[in-house]
Amino acid sequence: PLRRVRPPDRPERAQGWRSSHVHTSRMSALSNHTRVTRLYRHSLKTMLSWAVQRDIFYTERDRIRAQFEANAGLNQPGQIAKAIAAGEAKLAEYSHPDPYTVPTAYGGSKYARNPPVPGEMEVVNDFGRESYVVPGKY
Repeated sequence: PLRRVRPPDRPERAQGWRSSHVHTSRMSALSNHTRVTRLYRHSLKTMLSWAVQRDIFYTERDRIRAQFEANAGLNQPGQIAKAIAAGEAKLAEYSHPDPYTVPTAYGGSKYARNPPVPGEMEVVNDFGRESYVVPGKY
């Protein structure tokens, strides 16, 4: 039997889907936990762009973590929203003009470096089976 599937304009109500899987571009539509997690991850990535030496990065990572832990006890939604907005503003303020990109990732210096195979090259499927390699075979 075929299952009835909801139209794509309302994927949050389709069977088996949870509303947290719905993609939205607005940060305010996400839960506070998701926003804080993304803010922390992006803060670390931004700090890695500024401090590429690991020993400096580790001390800054601990400082960032301490700032997040200081706000972990907030209970009121207004305070939480203010803290998240302040963190996002601070992240935008400290964004790097030339962020670090992994060399093999898209936009990196080594991305898609495989040169194309020249047209005059041909593939030999029976390489190594020539008559002079295996005596008496061919």
